[in-house]
Amino acid sequence: MRRVVIFTFPGGQSLDVTGPLEVFASTRGPGESEPYTVEVVAPVAGPVRMGSGIELVGEALAAVRGPVDTFVVAGGDRHGVGAVSADAAVLDEVRRVAAGARRVASVCSGAFVLAAAGLLDGRRATTHWSACDELARQYPDIQVESDPIYVRDGRISTSAGVTAGIDLALALVEEDCGHDAAMAVARRLVVFLKRPGGQAQFSAALEAQAADHHDLLDIQAWIVDHLGEDLSVARLASEAAMSPRHFARRFRADAGMTPARYVERARLEAVRRRLEESDLGVDAIARECGFGSSETMRRSFLRAFRVAPTEYRRRFSTNEFMEVAH
Repeated sequence: MRRVVIFTFPGGQSLDVTGPLEVFASTRGPGESEPYTVEVVAPVAGPVRMGSGIELVGEALAAVRGPVDTFVVAGGDRHGVGAVSADAAVLDEVRRVAAGARRVASVCSGAFVLAAAGLLDGRRATTHWSACDELARQYPDIQVESDPIYVRDGRISTSAGVTAGIDLALALVEEDCGHDAAMAVARRLVVFLKRPGGQAQFSAALEAQAADHHDLLDIQAWIVDHLGEDLSVARLASEAAMSPRHFARRFRADAGMTPARYVERARLEAVRRRLEESDLGVDAIARECGFGSSETMRRSFLRAFRVAPTEYRRRFSTNEFMEVAH
């Protein structure tokens, strides 16, 4: 049985801990055996108050003895990460446990703890997109990559923000137990086994909901319902009862993007849903979503997600991920 040790601290992000924990704890091997044991540890034993206010109970990091298969360092708020990264005694323990582990991983800002311990020097690494520049500035010996969901460099892996710890844990399970076991966990937790895109992936609807005016929120909703139609600025301005110039200026100021950019993103999201949830051919999807041709759709999809629509469907079709749990 593989021993997984997850390190957290006061101010930690609870999902950085519980996300990977649930992945490992949900894994079943041949004959429904449990391949992993999971332990939560902290700078001192006892309740650890997370940044959200809930408390997790952990053993002391210094009490970890014996072989460790996978050592995971969770992230947390700036104060918590800063305190741990400045604590020489804690960093000594992090280095000690890491040295005896087969592999080491971090979730989100946990990369700063590994960096402070010197474990990322000369390696490729990532962290939450909002902190990548800071990680690169503080630790110039690290090759920081801002887009990947996770980065694996030898026996040390780092993952992006919060839920990316689940992605990385699934990749580790797949490495240990095979594709079928990892897929079973993904189904059980209702998540992607391999999430498409990187940290730069987007949701047009959410990103544009900063609009302050109800008329623009209404036209955004209208766009989603009419993706196969003419969605030129002139048409949208007419629907919004504005002049094209005034509409384009208002839309960009409120939504943070041009109308054309919003339309493309909305169409791409619709393509993704149809690829995941339907058996429609790519030509039919292109027509329904307003791309005109499958080639136009393919080029746009590749730019956005760095994977072709047909490959996306093969890897991420909902039919692969959803099943009734018994």
